[in-house]
Amino acid sequence: MSLQETLTAQREQQLRRAARALLRRPLLRAQGSTADDFKLVRTHAAQLRAWFERNTGWQLYVDAEVARLRRIPGSDADPTHPALDPKTGLEFSRRRYVLLCLALAVLERSEAQIALGWLAEQVVLSCADPAFATTGTHFALDEREQRTDLVAVVRLLLDLGVLAKVAGDEDAFLKESGDVLYDVERRVLAGMLACRRGPSTVAAPGFADRLAALNAQVLPDSDDLRNRELRHRLTRRLLDDPVVYHEELTEAERAYLASQRGQIAQRISALTGLVPEARAEGLAMVDPEDDLTDLRMPEAGTDGHVTLLVAEYLAAQQRAVPVFQLTAHVRRIAGEYAGFWRRSAQEPGAEAALVATALDRLSALGLVTVTEVDGRPAVLARPALARYAVAEATLLERGQRAAPRRSAKNPLKRTVTR
Repeated sequence: MSLQETLTAQREQQLRRAARALLRRPLLRAQGSTADDFKLVRTHAAQLRAWFERNTGWQLYVDAEVARLRRIPGSDADPTHPALDPKTGLEFSRRRYVLLCLALAVLERSEAQIALGWLAEQVVLSCADPAFATTGTHFALDEREQRTDLVAVVRLLLDLGVLAKVAGDEDAFLKESGDVLYDVERRVLAGMLACRRGPSTVAAPGFADRLAALNAQVLPDSDDLRNRELRHRLTRRLLDDPVVYHEELTEAERAYLASQRGQIAQRISALTGLVPEARAEGLAMVDPEDDLTDLRMPEAGTDGHVTLLVAEYLAAQQRAVPVFQLTAHVRRIAGEYAGFWRRSAQEPGAEAALVATALDRLSALGLVTVTEVDGRPAVLARPALARYAVAEATLLERGQRAAPRRSAKNPLKRTVTR
């Protein structure tokens, strides 16, 4: 390989690493744990900006302190991408989302430094607005549970880089024995909102309508513009979601994907290294490197193992499986894997929680649908679950070769941090 070819290959590799860094974490700071990724993104900012603008409609903003990819989701109706407490991994509740928005509003008008106690007081004052009384949202500092909610919000802001701790500890605030001081990172704060319209300009009546209006666009009036919008929507879906099923698309999206699938998949693969997996039912972009996801399948640990066993069981069924039958199956096999699962998984009744966790994970990955049969909860395998099916063992005669089989080595991915 010539020197020129080597340099070209290195540049392409760096561009791919930069793109993957932005997909993993769309907000990168020049300092701290994201410093190396930020340098790569800043070096290749022009190419990245052009690619995302052409293929997804996402805007990339880069300055000396922060890189922000303003990711608009491919679908507003997917409930499987919650914010998580960085310490506990628990999903945000409705109240935590409200507190997050109020905390950002307080930080927007605060000084360069802010104390957690003062932030809490300002959030309490905001919640005293009569408009909040009609929503059922209540926040006060006299309950530990609500203080815990605020601390979870602050931890998320610390993880995102909006706040930087100067002194103190959040646990002391929870015990009402101390306070915490933070720097407010203005550049990061300014890049938090990622939507086409300001929320205060939306007057739609219902939540779903307001959410859709944040990123709504005027319908294009030419074939070229309509095709561009279709390309943007489909590419966003393929980058965000584990699987894109044809049945979930509009007629126009299905027609465009049918004619442009190869080109769309090739462009995504060239930039990110994701590998297209095409089936009659849809298209997935799997990740050989297994780091562009917040939810792995398969995964180590009891929950990950149970999820894989549940997937194998469901993939072998030709019908919807009642949840109680699935729970009974996990109860039966629990003894077989007693030496591998955590001790609490062997306790009576633990199988219900194990199945619920497994179904949440499989639903988020687009592998199953939870429905009802005869008024009872049931689970229906979706086509992509077939990649986790286990074939029957076959004895071969001497000299006979086994038929090739598809491998589930490459995991599905969800690039969801926005």
